[in-house]
Amino acid sequence: MSDSVPAAPTSPNGPLVIDIWCELQCPDCRTALDDVRALREHYGDRVDLRLRHFPLEKHKHAFAAAQAAEEAFEQGQGWPYVEAVLGDVEELDRKGEPFLVETARALGLDAEEFDTALVDGRHILIVDADQAEGKAIGVTGTPTYVIGGERLDGGKSQDGLRERVEEMTDLLLAASGQDGS
Repeated sequence: MSDSVPAAPTSPNGPLVIDIWCELQCPDCRTALDDVRALREHYGDRVDLRLRHFPLEKHKHAFAAAQAAEEAFEQGQGWPYVEAVLGDVEELDRKGEPFLVETARALGLDAEEFDTALVDGRHILIVDADQAEGKAIGVTGTPTYVIGGERLDGGKSQDGLRERVEEMTDLLLAASGQDGS
C-alpha cells in the first residue's frame, strides 16, 4: 500500500506538505473528500494539503476538470471548486466542460475566465507536469497520497487510509516539533 518516494519540499518551520494525487471525475476521489475534510479540520494550518492532478484516460472530462481546478485556485477558490466538482461527478460525466463553467458560476467565480482558460489551455502545463511527476513516482490510480516520502495508494483500497495518513502526519509533525503540544 505504501512505497517510498522523494519527500515534498517543506520549509523547516512551515506546514507539512501532503500531496493528494486526484482526478476530478473519479468516484474514489469523491469518497476521499471526507478524509481530506477531516485532515484539514484536524491539522489546520500545520498541514498543507496540496492537490496534484492525475487525470485518467478512462474519464474523458478529467483533463479539462484538472485545468478548471487550476483556474479556481488562481481565482482563490480551489478547494471549494474541487469539492463541488467531485460532489457531482455524474453531472461532469453527463455535461462535460459546460458543467465546469456552471460550477464556477455557482461559486461566484469568473465563469467567462474559466471558459477562456479551457479554450486557451493556460493551465495545461501544470496538469501535464503533475501527471508526469505522478507517473515518475509510481502513481497508478487516484486518490494517492504522498506524505513524508511515502506513497499511500487509495485507488486500490481506502480501508484504513485516513488512519494511516494521520499516523504518518502525527509522527512527522512530532519529529519537527509541530505536534501542537
